[in-house]
Amino acid sequence: MPDRRRFVQTMGLAALAPFSLAGAAPPRPAPRASAEVVRPPRLRPGNTVGLISPSSAVAEDLSVQIAVETVEAMGLEPRLGAYVRARYGYLSGRDSERAADLNAMFADDSIDAIFALRGGWGAARLLPLLDWDAISANPKILLGYSDITALLNPIFARTGLITFHGPMGTSDWGEFPVEHLRTLLFEAGTPTLGNPVRITDSLVQTEHRVEVITPGRARGQLVGGNLTVLTALLGSPYLPEWDGKILFLEDVGENLYRIDRMITQLKLAGVLDRIAGFVFGKCTDCGPGEGYGSLTLMQLFRDHVAPLGIPAWSGAMIGHIDDQWVLPVGGEVEIDAVKGTIEVLHPVVS
Repeated sequence: MPDRRRFVQTMGLAALAPFSLAGAAPPRPAPRASAEVVRPPRLRPGNTVGLISPSSAVAEDLSVQIAVETVEAMGLEPRLGAYVRARYGYLSGRDSERAADLNAMFADDSIDAIFALRGGWGAARLLPLLDWDAISANPKILLGYSDITALLNPIFARTGLITFHGPMGTSDWGEFPVEHLRTLLFEAGTPTLGNPVRITDSLVQTEHRVEVITPGRARGQLVGGNLTVLTALLGSPYLPEWDGKILFLEDVGENLYRIDRMITQLKLAGVLDRIAGFVFGKCTDCGPGEGYGSLTLMQLFRDHVAPLGIPAWSGAMIGHIDDQWVLPVGGEVEIDAVKGTIEVLHPVVS
């Protein structure tokens, strides 16, 4: 894997001037058809990246500073939103303030991409306040995961803009995610994403194993993210159409019976019957909970996913982990459930 430092540029400190507040959001436009996919402009050295906190508060100033330095190390200019350091209970400011930061970032022509600082909870509360016309008129990269699922999928669904599921500003940006970001977002590459092969003193690979639920290959637009956040949006007008999609999921800190409950919710809502393929990443710190016993994660997949007869696999580098892929929500991909790969079929940035 190429050294990430070969594309790092040395940049001066970026101006951290706050943005002006955006006005009240206009009426929401109708979702675009899937054919009207919009690719945001690619990242280039020296581009300006807006850093926002649309969910939970960032507790430590040091975390913000590390995020600023991380963006600079990528050869980009960071700029903080006005309410990055705001606090309203467990949220990073009131809904109107957090929405204003996101709206301002999209409306500002000097901002080339937007990275969320962290997740937690709260992004879904912003959806009625977003300026959908400004987002449509100013397509740009939006990157995050976990609670940011509540922005990535609705923005794709309502504007056609491809968004990106991947590390956030306060994530641990090691060589693995940096290389994936460089290939996908700087170079407009079409990588085939696969799990790293790491055989240390064992005779076979024991980490990052692929578990096949149903073998096969499938093509479609990629949608999904955090299971808990996604299921919380079911029944709202903010999710994409599911027909023919490749659904990817991950979660963290949930007992397995809760995972069962949420996958059942997707099943009863008709989501699983409409997708063309299924990929599950990591369920970090997902234990059996208390009681007489528990189903395993794979048993849940065999109960709910295997009967669909669609290509499906588990163990992808997606989720609350340091080494995670950058995935295009709305991008056209092909999955191979036996190899455990996701191939990006077309450039997802312009």
